[in-house]
Amino acid sequence: MTNSAPHPGIDFPFTVWKIVNMERKLDDLGTVYIVHYAVTRYKDGEQVGAYGSVGLEAPEADGIPYAQLTEDVVVDWVQQKLGGNEKVAELEAALDIKIAEKLTPSKGTGLPWG
Repeated sequence: MTNSAPHPGIDFPFTVWKIVNMERKLDDLGTVYIVHYAVTRYKDGEQVGAYGSVGLEAPEADGIPYAQLTEDVVVDWVQQKLGGNEKVAELEAALDIKIAEKLTPSKGTGLPWG
């Protein structure tokens, strides 16, 4: 694979955070208490991902009604719950290691006979 960006105008490497689902209470303002997220890292013509969930406490809701939440706000909650910028950088570095393993495998599977 090459290090060039396959799409003009996109600065590689980059990471995409996506909120996959949220669990919320129905008996109040819709307080979100669990967020399920996916992270996809694009680098060197490859992509890898991770999936996770975080539990939230009431203060994360910031008084925003459920219907007015945006993905950007919830991604920020997830990243802060994970440990902020330092932990986000660690997660991206771990995904970079997975990409390096895809590009130059150090392990394999199979049988020596056909």
